[in-house]
Amino acid sequence: MTNAPGETVDAPILEFDPAPTAVIEPSNTIEPIDVPPHAVLCFFQDVIEKVVSEHDGRPIDHVVSEIGRNPIYELAYAGRRLALIHPGVGAPLAAGFLEELIARGCRTFIACGGAGVLVPDVALGHVIVPTAAVRDEGTSYHYLPAAREVEPTRQAVEAIVATLERHHVPHVTGKTWTTDGLYRETRGKVDRRVAEGCLTVEMEAAAFFAVAAFRGVSFGQLLYAGDDLSGDAWDQRGWDDHASGRELLFRLAAEACLSLPPG
Repeated sequence: MTNAPGETVDAPILEFDPAPTAVIEPSNTIEPIDVPPHAVLCFFQDVIEKVVSEHDGRPIDHVVSEIGRNPIYELAYAGRRLALIHPGVGAPLAAGFLEELIARGCRTFIACGGAGVLVPDVALGHVIVPTAAVRDEGTSYHYLPAAREVEPTRQAVEAIVATLERHHVPHVTGKTWTTDGLYRETRGKVDRRVAEGCLTVEMEAAAFFAVAAFRGVSFGQLLYAGDDLSGDAWDQRGWDDHASGRELLFRLAAEACLSLPPG
């Protein structure tokens, strides 16, 4: 059934409940462990495997879903303890894994991953630092009242930018569009997001930022310019084979994360 013009829709997603605890509360089901307070959430499984091997990483725990056991690694990185994990794909799973990391004791997070590019002048491999995420997914609405955007932690963004500038890495800052519907990124929606300042599209940032705000932890993100949605046709640009840029993104994320207070 379609709605009549001007009709108000009482959508359940807008029924925000500010109750501080839920029926299933992570801290009631997950015991804290001796986990590093600093954590990098890396979407690149190939990079995780390489970094774990190079830095004698070891699994200290797992997060678990129906897709299997996902290791939480501890590394000795630059002489510091660092947790490393793949955060899952899509806002609900990524938010759930983040909740479970917080319950274990992690407090300072930087995520790194790829994103679709909405504007034509962002080159492949260019680093984008989100300063806000447009909330076109569902998960963030369970953590914060309805609003168009949600922001990462200011200190985390500042640490990321300082790290990029220190290494002379080309980068831009701006909004990202977080959506659940990867096959419903219509031309009209893309044009609207570009008009409001979005540089990229991905599926997790808004949820990450909302969970972090709700739980009072620090969170920032680096995005790697991947496939191009700015033209009339999708251009994959081979971004998932651009290994050197993906590994660099992890190293920048790790440095920025470890430069922040532990919590």
